[in-house]
Amino acid sequence: MKAIVNVALKQGVLDDQGKATHHALDTLGFKETVKDVRIGKQIIIELNSSNEADAKAEVVKMCEKLLANTVIEDYDIEIVG
Repeated sequence: MKAIVNVALKQGVLDDQGKATHHALDTLGFKETVKDVRIGKQIIIELNSSNEADAKAEVVKMCEKLLANTVIEDYDIEIVG
């Protein structure tokens, strides 16, 4: 079983990397195409669990303790096969 965790800054928190990337895309000719850019991270965890509910509960604990700074970041968890 695998957990895919996406972590990104909360709305309203300044995303310097996203702004820099947006500016670069504008410069490269994508000004009319790109409205906004937010940069995040994806963490893929191979799990030993075979129970999806238990696996998700454990990954939530991981996010709360280490993987995400819940003061300024949101996270989303997807458990796959």
